[in-house]
Amino acid sequence: MTALGLLYPGHSAEDDYPRIEQLLGSDIRVDVVHTDVGEDAHGVDTLRAMGSADRLAAGVAELRLAGADAVVWACTSGSFVHGWEGAQQQVRALAQAAGLPASATPFAFVHAARELGVRRVAVGATYPDDVARLFAEFLRAGGLEVTGVRTSGTATAAEVATWGEAEVLALAHTADAGEAEAVLLPDTALHTAAHLPLLEKALSKPVLTANQVTVWEGLRLADRRVNAPALGTLFTREPLVQA
Repeated sequence: MTALGLLYPGHSAEDDYPRIEQLLGSDIRVDVVHTDVGEDAHGVDTLRAMGSADRLAAGVAELRLAGADAVVWACTSGSFVHGWEGAQQQVRALAQAAGLPASATPFAFVHAARELGVRRVAVGATYPDDVARLFAEFLRAGGLEVTGVRTSGTATAAEVATWGEAEVLALAHTADAGEAEAVLLPDTALHTAAHLPLLEKALSKPVLTANQVTVWEGLRLADRRVNAPALGTLFTREPLVQA
């Protein structure tokens, strides 16, 4: 059994994770512990506070008791708003508190893009423009070329969580550019697990979404590879370990 521990801010699209767990197979468990959000707002200062060391450490004990093999801060904006170096410090503190390998969702995007062998990416963000620009800067610090960023300017995670297939597909289409080798949808409040095959078929290229890459990053930390085509191109890479 491989157990992944996710620290997830508040309550938005966490039901993506049981769906992903089901698609991965019976020997992988995805445990979710909810962290305190504070104010639900896509503002830089609010997001920095949401990812504070105290808030993350509060959920670590529960994950350790659950027998997690690795822990991932399942939040993109609550990490990248600290910048590349600041996000690394955040992850190091999390690893120290948990006594486990640790990462965060923005690093998962960079690692997943490298796994796919893509460098040019387009971003479809639900965030306001200033927050989305910080994500693009983070990706560039990770060695990726950002061909463009499209935003919806949605103010809260609660609102993003109400989006359905049509809105997710529209965001991806709007973000896509011919020169981009993959499209990234960075918000963990966005339900995407059920839409990955449709997204990749519609865009004819890999689509990386926050909850998808978060689980993949946990598996990477736990040294597991799983063939699960329903979760997109990212989960069809060799070498495969079939669950």
